[in-house]
Amino acid sequence: MVRSYLTGLACSACGATCPADELAGACASCGKVLFAQYDLASLRADMPVPDFAGRADTLWRYRELLPISDERFAITLGEGRTPLLALGARARSSFGLEGAELLVKEEGVNPTGSFKARGLAVAVARAAELGITDVALPSAGNAGGAAAAYAAAHGIGCHVAMPRDAPTINQQEVVLYGGELILVDGLIDAAGRLIRERAASDGWFDLSTLKEPYRAEGKKTMGIELAEDGGWGDAWCPDVIVYPTGGGTGIVGMWKAFDEMEQLGWIGSRRPRMVVVQSTGCAPIVRAFEAGADHAEPWADATTIASGIRVPAAIGDYLILRAVRDSGGTAVAVTDDEIVAARRAVGTTTGINAAPEGAATFAALPHLRASGFLAGDERVVLFNTGTGAKYPAPG
Repeated sequence: MVRSYLTGLACSACGATCPADELAGACASCGKVLFAQYDLASLRADMPVPDFAGRADTLWRYRELLPISDERFAITLGEGRTPLLALGARARSSFGLEGAELLVKEEGVNPTGSFKARGLAVAVARAAELGITDVALPSAGNAGGAAAAYAAAHGIGCHVAMPRDAPTINQQEVVLYGGELILVDGLIDAAGRLIRERAASDGWFDLSTLKEPYRAEGKKTMGIELAEDGGWGDAWCPDVIVYPTGGGTGIVGMWKAFDEMEQLGWIGSRRPRMVVVQSTGCAPIVRAFEAGADHAEPWADATTIASGIRVPAAIGDYLILRAVRDSGGTAVAVTDDEIVAARRAVGTTTGINAAPEGAATFAALPHLRASGFLAGDERVVLFNTGTGAKYPAPG
């Protein structure tokens, strides 16, 4: 039987530890992000060469590096193992990268239509395994629907606070799956404050981004899939990963996965250069990167059509910035007009219906080329983090 090699939790900032079977949010010592830890030495001895042949095509194929001990809680709705699509000459030309190899990790085919299914599949499963009966989180849209869906699958309660102007279909999803929808006046930070208050008063477990250890574990499977699809070793490694960034769990999770896989001997020391993409209307990570800061100050009056990256402040800011800098990457902000134009160009040249957040990664390509960050002959992976079907079509 496949088992988890989970051993405990450790703070990514101060190093404080706590047991694996202890229900935990952020670090009790310093308030920063907790990471799940695994017995990588034992796993390396047991699986010196990665071998997942014959396993189901969901993220649970990587059970050894996921935190669920009891297989009854490894409930799937079909999340993970999303396609890596090679773009043709027309698409490459439209973004000024004729000589590059452009690949899209198409996360819009996940359950509930976005990559949020990965993180919530694992976080809700772990909460249920530890005896939680009600989970709660703030959401700009897609995370709320995913949380409600997996809570329904596990038979536990779900409470989601969303900005009142979050996409209507995301609001409807929460209700469809039996979750409690709480609309707030303000942005996701206001929703987060409400959830913290209600979690304390009503006994809910807070699943806010990187304020518990296990959403990142689901998201890290994107990095494991890239390695598996690329053939492991050093050959797997793209030159660049371009990623739309709000709370940053995806970048943080993938960077953690790369480290774990190197320790296991599954990949080498090569890393892709990580590129953060944000909106000019909400770019705290870009601003901090350009200033050489280790933390990002909250962004005032955040506004963008890409609701998933309208996140004024991120608890994992230092981890995002560390991954970008350690990889030799960069951070780019694009306008809403550029996002709209990119959505149209992606649709007409690839047949992919990209969410605004995913389109932002394409909008960043001309900037990266003009700055010299891209020479034009690299292997580049862009993440379309959700389906554009949940958003109004670009005019």
